[in-house]
Amino acid sequence: MNRYTLHETFVVHQYSVDEWEAEPHNHNYFEIIFVERGNGHHTINGVRFPYSENDIFLLAPEDTHHFEIEKHSKFTYFKFTELLFSSKVNLPDRKYWLQRIEQLLHHPNIIPGDVISHEEDRNIIWDIHNVVLDEFKNEKIYYQEIISNAISTILSIIMRNISEKYKSNQSEILVGHSKIDQILGHIRQNVYDNDLTKINFLANKFNMSQSSISTYFKRKTGESIHQYVTKYKMKLVEYRLQHTEFTIAEIAYQLGYTDESHLTKTFKKHFFMSPKQYRKELALN
Repeated sequence: MNRYTLHETFVVHQYSVDEWEAEPHNHNYFEIIFVERGNGHHTINGVRFPYSENDIFLLAPEDTHHFEIEKHSKFTYFKFTELLFSSKVNLPDRKYWLQRIEQLLHHPNIIPGDVISHEEDRNIIWDIHNVVLDEFKNEKIYYQEIISNAISTILSIIMRNISEKYKSNQSEILVGHSKIDQILGHIRQNVYDNDLTKINFLANKFNMSQSSISTYFKRKTGESIHQYVTKYKMKLVEYRLQHTEFTIAEIAYQLGYTDESHLTKTFKKHFFMSPKQYRKELALN
């Protein structure tokens, strides 16, 4: 069943193997890996842990992984890019899904291993997995929309499990993480909401005065909080210009700018051209 469809934004690969022949590798797409049978060990970004039947893994672009197979194993891979959720597909609330994709893209896999902690959620995902395989194989009318929505549902359930697992393990995760790591993580996660990245909010959240958190942030990063937030937003703007068909005005609204002209002015300072010019350059390459 190894073939590309949906304009090469989604592919299904299935492997039934006794030995993993591929070297550790990374890629430029997302993968949801379903373990249909077998057991062994799976290493993601250098972290090794056991896998077994019915496990589900999520890999983001640039994640490195490989399997060590102990018992004959069968895997199904759903490989896709963010274009699966583009405006070409009738997916409700693409803005929300773009945010989820960007969070996965810009955050490391901090809780590696099987991503599902609730068995009822696991059963739901495996049922959806069967629907996706059927739609992918038969290509009935509206199959593209069905696959797109099915993958978004799977990701919703995975994100719910990751979020709950993260909260339950947060105290352990943050051991050894400095306060600046926590501040940066908060900013990246909440960059879409201007109120949650303002200095007064950050000061209250991290139990510091506004002047002390400003000084601390500058000393640790070499730039002000405002500069960091702006640079991070510009990274997201660039990503959306490259990978979506949102208008400049839509991108401005999504990222909390007052209007298109405000975004354009800021973008020019960083890229020495307007967002529209940037897109034209992309089209020529």
